[in-house]
Amino acid sequence: MTVEELIQQSHATAIEKGWWDEDRVFAEVIALAHSELSEALEECREGKAFREIYYDEKEKPCGIAIELADLLIRVADMCAHYNIPIEVALEIKMEYNKTRPYRHGKKF
Repeated sequence: MTVEELIQQSHATAIEKGWWDEDRVFAEVIALAHSELSEALEECREGKAFREIYYDEKEKPCGIAIELADLLIRVADMCAHYNIPIEVALEIKMEYNKTRPYRHGKKF
């Protein structure tokens, strides 16, 4: 799947499921993306392996990888809705990162 396909499919599903029936505040969408990272952290805190994918009692997929996938889906949906050129931004940022010093001069 390409970045553009991820963007289009994520947004089409979000529209189909009613997430854009009314306009949403950008901060709300960012907070929901942040919550996916928090859920990945909770999976880690519970001792789940990075590659572990399991299913809950309702057959919903769970795990660190699933939460990170949710993050990418939310970001892709957001980029489609707000017309954010994320693929261009990714290319620019990745090239820039090649020029940065080791660890960017930081401890963490």
